[in-house]
Amino acid sequence: MDVTFFRQFREQFPALSRQVGAHPAAYFDGPAGTQVPQRVIDAVSNYFSRHNANHGGHFATSRESDAMLDSAHRAVADLLGVRDAETVIFGPNMTTLTLALSRALSRTWRPGDEIVLTRLDHDANFTPWALAARDAGATVRVVDIQTQDCTLDLRHFEQVLSNRTRLVAVGCASNATGTVNPVAAITELSHRHGAQVFLDAVHFAPHALIRVQDWHCDYLACSAYKFFGPHIGMLWGRRELLEELPAYKVRPAPDALPGKWMTGTQNHECIAGVVAAIDYIADLGRAAGCKQPNDRRHCLERAFAAIESYERSLSRRFLEGLAGAAEIQIHGITDLARLEQRLPTFSLTHRSRPAPQWAQELGERGMFAWHGNYYALNLSEALGKEPDGMLRVGFVHYNTPGEVDRLVAALRDGDGK
Repeated sequence: MDVTFFRQFREQFPALSRQVGAHPAAYFDGPAGTQVPQRVIDAVSNYFSRHNANHGGHFATSRESDAMLDSAHRAVADLLGVRDAETVIFGPNMTTLTLALSRALSRTWRPGDEIVLTRLDHDANFTPWALAARDAGATVRVVDIQTQDCTLDLRHFEQVLSNRTRLVAVGCASNATGTVNPVAAITELSHRHGAQVFLDAVHFAPHALIRVQDWHCDYLACSAYKFFGPHIGMLWGRRELLEELPAYKVRPAPDALPGKWMTGTQNHECIAGVVAAIDYIADLGRAAGCKQPNDRRHCLERAFAAIESYERSLSRRFLEGLAGAAEIQIHGITDLARLEQRLPTFSLTHRSRPAPQWAQELGERGMFAWHGNYYALNLSEALGKEPDGMLRVGFVHYNTPGEVDRLVAALRDGDGK
């Protein structure tokens, strides 16, 4: 699928028509949160205007609200590739859900137990587990990275695993460099040592199909604001584990799934937006030729096949455009033969321009890019990029080749203008 195909979906995003002075806005800040299609905006508004109510009442708006919640659990189950919709938990964001789960899991750990984390991860998949290990008296083992291409040192990963390992927490993809981790292999090896596996799929979700059943992980978290939806998080876990673990909850809250883990009144309007976001992606799959249009999971599979192909073409265009730019260093995989091992997210440094200044200059020309460490603090430290961090740009399927060319030209100018 080429840019002509994706143009019909780009047109569904109102924000993309924005101007910054004389410049059309170009959103390269997707790694920090994507824009949303009109149907997501409408779903949030419609919930407020027609169905707004709390959970479990015997009246129309509450019943309608509960029906929407049920449909949202099923939609996320389809997105993740799981059959049991009751194992899908909603919460404020991935960080809050991970803190809650880590607190519960730490009650099962003892001094001498170990957990394994990585230097490639967002801090939301690092510090919650480190704090939980501290409270339980468990030991934290940290997997190093290969700094030349910002990939995990898998040999070191094997070395830190032992029969004392209780949990391995790893991201499906780096939110800083786009590195895609071999999570199925990591999970298999971890399970051989008796460890549970928690996957952070936040950055992975807008770019590729999540395959919980194929990956055989024990827990997975993601956030809708990264895949064209509202600011809300989701947690999945194996039913037997979620049922066994002690949840921190108030007494009237149910003991059954999913309510056991969905503490307090939920953000119903944003959950309505999640359904719309997932259906938006599924409709992309239908337009791309899904042969089972009534099967949302199959449509999502077709959508992400098209998205991956198109986004790799944008990555190739970007890398080719910056080839030979002596002042610029791209941190991560740059080999065009290895594009399947990365997502279209790039962290860069300039020989003479600090990242904050570089981002500001781009912003003045209507190109939105992040600077800093984007909470991938361990990675930034390992690369020696603190305190300024790096410039991060990312593409999703609503970006165009023309926007990529415009960005490349600005970056190669040296002064961003």
